[in-house]
Amino acid sequence: MYSNNKGSGNKIWLYAGMLLALAAVIGAVYIAVRYKNRIDAENTYRELSENVNAVSDEQPQDPADPVNDVPDTEDAPQGLSPEGLLQASGEGDVSGNEEEEIPEAVSDAPGKNIDWDELHQTNPDIYAWIYVPGTSVDYPVLQHPSNNEYYLNHNLDGSYGFPGVIYTENYNSKDFTDPNTVIYGHNMDNTTMFSTLHNFRNPDMVSEPHYIYIYTEDGRTLVYEIYAAYIYPSIHLLLNFDVKNDYIFEQYLRNISNMDLTSSDLANIRHDIDVTVDDRIITLSTCTTDHDASKRFLVTGVLLNP
Repeated sequence: MYSNNKGSGNKIWLYAGMLLALAAVIGAVYIAVRYKNRIDAENTYRELSENVNAVSDEQPQDPADPVNDVPDTEDAPQGLSPEGLLQASGEGDVSGNEEEEIPEAVSDAPGKNIDWDELHQTNPDIYAWIYVPGTSVDYPVLQHPSNNEYYLNHNLDGSYGFPGVIYTENYNSKDFTDPNTVIYGHNMDNTTMFSTLHNFRNPDMVSEPHYIYIYTEDGRTLVYEIYAAYIYPSIHLLLNFDVKNDYIFEQYLRNISNMDLTSSDLANIRHDIDVTVDDRIITLSTCTTDHDASKRFLVTGVLLNP
């Protein structure tokens, strides 16, 4: 009787050991797969960035070139701008109109050699590209058509895990016409994704002109000037603030401008930039350096060329 119990006890320990060994193997495989997914994703981003930043053989059109000059042929006016068509038809003289001054940051916006077909082959949810000089942020922007949490923990190829992607939620339109467009990215430990946004914890980075560039499929380059970098409660900005309501948007903007006066947390604010309800802003959101789940680090810019 005693020996039988001893034999049963040995079997229990054997089974327990086998289960622990199996769990260890599964855990090791899981970690290995997650690591491989992360390396593959980072390599994909590196390749995409190299292609996007490659020098194009085609020379961009100089904005100063007289593209609206009236050609000698009769068919040529079809390709003219509305102003050029007026000049060609003799129905109007726009030469005397004062041109709106274009901010230097807009006219000097860096170009990107973006092949949207190639990006869509990588992932059809890519719809824009974001570039922030002074950081390592130089990535495609995605939006899942139905699941706002999908890209919180999925990579470009659909694999689960980090580093994830830079993404927006479908509370925002994809044409950047909303009063506040919120873009999310992880705070990784290797200077990828949105981790180097924390460079703006340095007040000198915010006090000097810095910009966020958004490149869209329709050929636009949107230029936002950064005017605030601050720690904020981790509430859902788009669900908690109906910024399409001018009164709420005004209060929200005032809240940002007063962060350095009202918050005990880090807040670097440029008070020389006046932002109103007539403006459009962009907010880049990532985790704080200590990964406090109750807070987020936000960088906000105002659109210079709506």
